[in-house]
Amino acid sequence: MTLEKSIFSKIIDRELPADIIYEDEKCIVIRDINPKARIHLLIIPKKQIATLFDLSPEDKDLMGHMMLLLPQLAESQGLDGFQTRIHTGESGGQEVFHIHIHLLGK
Repeated sequence: MTLEKSIFSKIIDRELPADIIYEDEKCIVIRDINPKARIHLLIIPKKQIATLFDLSPEDKDLMGHMMLLLPQLAESQGLDGFQTRIHTGESGGQEVFHIHIHLLGK
């Protein structure tokens, strides 16, 4: 099954603008356009994976990379604590079907 190109893939491909905070070969980090906290970042893998249900064993390094990036991003934003959220599926509040981690801090 081929996924329709997500809004995040369009940001990664520079087809849509975004406030990019960080980028490497595996992921991109942007500011959320509808922030729920003073600091609200989205950590998005460059590989489009629809939901956590769609992860495969080959994605463990990618997901680990993103998790290890969270404290570095928080510190770079001056945070000494933060929350993370991953919405999964429509009933889990997921709006964009391209896995992403929300980093929120006061």
